[in-house]
Amino acid sequence: MDGTSGLAIAAAGRHDLVDQHEDAAATTDIVRSVLHCAALATGSDDTEIIVCGTHAYHLLNPLPGDFAGQLFVHVLFDGDTGNLALARYRLRGILAEFAADDHER
Repeated sequence: MDGTSGLAIAAAGRHDLVDQHEDAAATTDIVRSVLHCAALATGSDDTEIIVCGTHAYHLLNPLPGDFAGQLFVHVLFDGDTGNLALARYRLRGILAEFAADDHER
């Protein structure tokens, strides 16, 4: 997702659950709100936002590197059959690959 424009840059998986463009705009608002909320300021970089719904989890992760929090990954998965801990672990590995690719350039 592009945190500046609120548009989806790429999408994969099932799209019948939500409209990807509406989802991009809504999750961009969530990320902006969390990153700019003084009450949540801890002095460290926010690396993950987890939203727990009744039947789903949303993982929102800013991309590491020179993007200054402008790009983020949104993973939506079923809360009944998905595994939150495993999804977080796998997503950290994927994001680490992005950071490694960024440093090689």
